[in-house]
Amino acid sequence: VGGGNAGPDVECIVRGLEVATLVFMQFKVVDNHFVRLPIRTVDTGYGIDRYAWLSQGVPSGFHAVYGNLLQKIFRMAGITKIDEKLLTKVAEVSGLVSLDKMANRTETRKKEAKLVGISVEDLDKFLVPIENAFAVADHTKCLSFILSEGVVPSNIQEGYLARLIFRRVYRLLRMLNIHDKLYDIVDMQVEMWSKDYPHLKEMRSEILEMIKVEEEKFEDTIKRGEGMVKRISSELKTQGKIFIPTETLTELYDSHGLPPEIVMQTAEKENLKVQVPDDFYALIAQRHMGVSKLVEEEATSEKHLETAVAGLPPTEPLFYQDQYMKQFEATVRKVIGNEFVVLDRTCFFPEGGGQPADSGHVEFNGGRAEVVDVQKVGKVIVHKLRGSVPKEGDLIKGTIDWNKRYSLMKNHTATHVVGGAARRVLGQHVWQFGTQKGIETSRLDISHYRRLTLEELQMIETLANEVIIQNIKVETAWMPRNEAESQYGFRLYQGGVVPGKEIRVVKTGDWDVEACAGTHLKSTLEIGFLKIVHSERVQDGVERLVYSIGIPALKAVQRNEQLLMKLSETMNTPIEKLGTTADKLVKELKEGNAERRRLIKELASRESSSLETKLGELTEINGITIITRDFKDSTNVERMVQTANETIRKNEATVTLFYGSDGKNARIMVMAGEAALKKGVNAGEIVQEASRTLGGGGGGKPNFAQGGGTNVDRLSAAIKTAKKALMQQLGR
Repeated sequence: VGGGNAGPDVECIVRGLEVATLVFMQFKVVDNHFVRLPIRTVDTGYGIDRYAWLSQGVPSGFHAVYGNLLQKIFRMAGITKIDEKLLTKVAEVSGLVSLDKMANRTETRKKEAKLVGISVEDLDKFLVPIENAFAVADHTKCLSFILSEGVVPSNIQEGYLARLIFRRVYRLLRMLNIHDKLYDIVDMQVEMWSKDYPHLKEMRSEILEMIKVEEEKFEDTIKRGEGMVKRISSELKTQGKIFIPTETLTELYDSHGLPPEIVMQTAEKENLKVQVPDDFYALIAQRHMGVSKLVEEEATSEKHLETAVAGLPPTEPLFYQDQYMKQFEATVRKVIGNEFVVLDRTCFFPEGGGQPADSGHVEFNGGRAEVVDVQKVGKVIVHKLRGSVPKEGDLIKGTIDWNKRYSLMKNHTATHVVGGAARRVLGQHVWQFGTQKGIETSRLDISHYRRLTLEELQMIETLANEVIIQNIKVETAWMPRNEAESQYGFRLYQGGVVPGKEIRVVKTGDWDVEACAGTHLKSTLEIGFLKIVHSERVQDGVERLVYSIGIPALKAVQRNEQLLMKLSETMNTPIEKLGTTADKLVKELKEGNAERRRLIKELASRESSSLETKLGELTEINGITIITRDFKDSTNVERMVQTANETIRKNEATVTLFYGSDGKNARIMVMAGEAALKKGVNAGEIVQEASRTLGGGGGGKPNFAQGGGTNVDRLSAAIKTAKKALMQQLGR
């Protein structure tokens, strides 16, 4: 009997390999006692890979599953002479090693080495490259499938899992010194599995493109991270530490994407040790799978209404019977708090799916009230009124604000059209991440692995407008969930999986089909003109498209025309020549800035050479030269930075303390060379402390920081504070 929900089990073992397990689950464990379950089940564990392994008689399941592909990875990595007898022996003894949840890799490897009869070092030397090749085969398969399903690597939820898998396999390939073979291996995975999963081949180019983008990001992360690790190592060594803490490893990976193995390589060069927990990546993944999306549907919920409407029958939604209905009659079922009203039926659409609630008014017994909000609580629709409120049982006449409703219908249908255009332009990996329909503008958030170009935006916009003028019929129908999924696939759930045995399907010809509860037009032609007015990156892996339709879209175009006209007048250039003129101006500006920088650098070089000859500006403490200089004008920041750079470049055992004031603001700038950093100098702490004296703030990194404040009369005191802090850091 095992732990958890368990019971007696039957294990089918052939030659030491468990090919099947049947657990007759009839108990649960409560306070270390077995309690019988009210419902008993049989948990069956079969694996076709296990049977393949057994039938082929190979050393591992990886050999059985990946076959020739694994052999190609071995050859790429130079693993050509494998001791098959030793590998088989290791496979045999692995089953004899008892693992518990607290076991670590080192202890497990010691047990295996003892059973095999060789040293741990020799076993590691033999097994690690093979294990890495196994992991590469498994991870690249997983990566191929997860990317083919449209998951874009990012920092949240399933996107984070995709990024985690990519970075792990890339790290393994670097360890095998074959990271340049990533595309080849993934391509072979696609070719191998697409016979059974043709969707893989259809998504091949998108899979490889996403991998290329992730590789560029990761390589950039590694380059930036090496400098970061060096700075952290320097700080830890000044504190007398020899280990990089696990929390620092977590922070470096979580905030900067730097794997602990890369940290280890750099840290060892700095004579620091790194101990990576065996379950490091599992812990990281677990943390991020609990992070909620940053892009969510804006919706409000009147929690207190749930109790009030409990027991009421469902409200009949007239807006589904006729989406063009403007007026209706209904009976008041319940009045809540002299503010909320429940009707037996309604034409007012409740907020949901990114579509704002309808508004309008109701009339009753000579009275009238404005409908300012509509919410759905379960299957009951609640109307929020402003003004007099009808009584329960009253007959009311409701009128919706048709201009608002019609605008929202047009924008909602436009969202489906734009989504279909985005998938055709960018690829089938595009999924809807969130929407919000408005009257002037609407937005659609989509998954994509890089920033959208102007050309891509224009292609999406053009395609959308072509669909609009084609006058494509928009149809809605309630369908059994299984039937809808079978006919249209899971692409239905662009806005997320909707509950219920029946779902409402909105089909725009052959262009788009989605499960959607919103109100829609009869035809795309009613949308009119569509203009994408803006796009932005709202988070890693998510692009936001902001668009307008009809008159608001026309106004957006007219605003752009007015801007072009103004630029044309200002630059005294015809609109069609604005691009050429702008290029010429930018070129002249760059040339002017380059000359300015050259002159500043030349001046800074002269000033840095003359600093040591100026009395009272030079001090030496503990082998570090401190140069202090009043630049008078605090606004010439570039000159101060260049002078400090030139000074440090000539002597790394230097700290520059520069300052200045323009009468309104005072500035302090500290820069430290590498030798000064090793002695414990931290420019950020010095500037932070000195800036407080000036009534302001500041900070930065150990090697460079700046700050200031408005208390210019306290500048001398601030410099004294900075010098005192610096001397303390240097141990004086």
